[in-house]
Amino acid sequence: MKIDDVRKNAFAMPLNNPSYPKPPYKFYNREFVVITYRTDPELLRAVVPEPLEVVGDTVNYEFIRMPDSTGFGDYTETGQVIPVRFKDKDGTVQEGGYVHAMYLDDNSPIAGGREIWGFPKKLATPKISHENETLVCTLHYGSVLCVNATMGYKHRELDHAPLIKALAKPAFMIKIVPHVDCTPRICELVRYYCEDVTLKGAWTGPAALQLFDHAMCDVSRLPVREVVSASHYVTDLTLGLGEVVFDYLAK
Repeated sequence: MKIDDVRKNAFAMPLNNPSYPKPPYKFYNREFVVITYRTDPELLRAVVPEPLEVVGDTVNYEFIRMPDSTGFGDYTETGQVIPVRFKDKDGTVQEGGYVHAMYLDDNSPIAGGREIWGFPKKLATPKISHENETLVCTLHYGSVLCVNATMGYKHRELDHAPLIKALAKPAFMIKIVPHVDCTPRICELVRYYCEDVTLKGAWTGPAALQLFDHAMCDVSRLPVREVVSASHYVTDLTLGLGEVVFDYLAK
């Protein structure tokens, strides 16, 4: 392969058989179970990087079932998103979510999520199941149960307008790519948006959430003090590509 061919074809790893295709990345019938809970504000400030600012004392613990996504296939994901505030270069202040941790069961979106956007993804086994009148969500890391969440099934419909507004907010994460000597080659704060969102249904109900200690799956670092609310909704959407809003290595 000629040098020019490498430059032309280099998109993702491996060079000759990438783990995922080029965008767009569209999701159909994407099912969310989101439990909002209170935790210790000092612990939030310890894990959220500047220039982001923590807003309040809550965490959104999310389970997401993706049965039909272009390029990434059929998989389930879970993780913690922290409400934050970001001041842009023009002085505009945005509220959004900092993606603190993610666990999923499919190689392609792990590779693509980490390499393109910098999503903090690890391989694990999250599940969403419908057991009679209850939504049951679990996360196992290997054989160990790390998260157990339950929610009453479609007790009350939610007003769509506030949820659509929330889905329009940006999300942030840190993209880290090491150099060959293990020093950081890329260390950037990335922002992205969900696009073309169609909300197909949204409900709320009673919920419970338990987080358990694990050395390599440290969801319990942000312990549950009180469950605030829960939502269950289904969407179609496109995962927008990211933009760099802060470079930690720039002088």
